[in-house]
Amino acid sequence: MDDWGCGVRLEPLANASPGRVLGVTLAALGLAFVLVGAVFVAYGQNPLEVYRLMLSGTLLDAKGWQEILRRSIPLLLIGVGLTLAFRTQFYNIGAEGQLLLGAVLAAGVALFLPLPAPLSLPAMALAGALGGALWCGLAAWLRLRFSVNEILSTLMLNYVAQSLVIFLINGPWRGKDVRGYIYSDRFAEYQQIPVWAGSSVHWPTLLLGVLLALVLQFVLFRTTLGFRMRIVGENPGAARYLGIAQGRVLLLLALITGGMAGLAGVGEIAGIHHRLIEPSQLSSGYGFTAIIVAWLARGHPALVLLTAPLMGLVLAGGDLLKVSLNMPFRIVDIFSGVILFCLIGSELFLRYRVRWGR
Repeated sequence: MDDWGCGVRLEPLANASPGRVLGVTLAALGLAFVLVGAVFVAYGQNPLEVYRLMLSGTLLDAKGWQEILRRSIPLLLIGVGLTLAFRTQFYNIGAEGQLLLGAVLAAGVALFLPLPAPLSLPAMALAGALGGALWCGLAAWLRLRFSVNEILSTLMLNYVAQSLVIFLINGPWRGKDVRGYIYSDRFAEYQQIPVWAGSSVHWPTLLLGVLLALVLQFVLFRTTLGFRMRIVGENPGAARYLGIAQGRVLLLLALITGGMAGLAGVGEIAGIHHRLIEPSQLSSGYGFTAIIVAWLARGHPALVLLTAPLMGLVLAGGDLLKVSLNMPFRIVDIFSGVILFCLIGSELFLRYRVRWGR
């Protein structure tokens, strides 16, 4: 028990109740919106008017809903994988690079591997998942073999992946009809994921994300493998006592979370862009935004079905503000950063109860 003076004490909590977790999370989000509102005031805008514009231009508009769903698809896939990773104390900060590697391998299959039309798209998905899995698996191997912190290794691998994409579309994979921007050749029609009419919502990827969220929720809480994952994350000492091979669990976890980020990359290039393009255009920071998605889910993959659309709303609303109010390009980054800061700070109130008086 800590005493901060003035009669304020912190009492450790064995386990935070679901109601407490929900209340603390909502309070953190509320504080984040207040702090971002102060940024709007500094920019000369009325925060209430800004939030009204965000909601009316997204939730109350059909095109806005389509944009929310489009943004939610990669956040859903990546967020589910990161939820598992964080639950097992494997802090994967490299989903952005894993998304890019998935896109690279999928594009390689589309551009250079002659396959029958019915097999091409499944092969692209498999290659993309493999690319993301291997990229994350490398960081897991470095941790297990050389005790390299995965936060640093996965973060650094992001920049390697970005450089690789730029090299490929500037060099050996450069498209024949390049004008201005650099990109690869366009994929064939049968290599493109179907979308809802009049939108960019590639619904097969969306359904896959929903299915994986539900399956991994079941695996985590209803199977022996899930029990091992939870024990490794919550009590490594108990895991050693039970004879659980922690290295194998972490490596498997890394392959799963990286593979899902790779699938997100496949969805972006095969469902929207239909070619390999520059990293900044391929991903709007989905790998980093998905960290917030996973943190909000509090270790439950199924809850990503709610938290991914929430952050999809923030991304879609941020784009609207840039156009309608001429807000700075980085306003979405400010939004995301403040939300993550408040969520991390709120962890204190999940681990301790604040007591007043002596």
